[in-house]
Amino acid sequence: MHFLYFDAGLGAMLIQAIVAAVAGIALFYKSIKYKVRSMLGMDKNTTENEVFDDINIDDSKIENAPKDDN
Repeated sequence: MHFLYFDAGLGAMLIQAIVAAVAGIALFYKSIKYKVRSMLGMDKNTTENEVFDDINIDDSKIENAPKDDN
């Protein structure tokens, strides 16, 4: 009877494949869920301004920042 030899490289490769498969399935599920919800009219129609409303940036800090272009 022959047993498989699992060294550190093979173990890391298997873990990487499992993590990649889980991430791929999660992203696929999320995209399918979004498409179905948008077809049924259940998605929230957000504009670009609504998406970035929670980011607090003071425009005066950006405009008055010292420019060091040597």
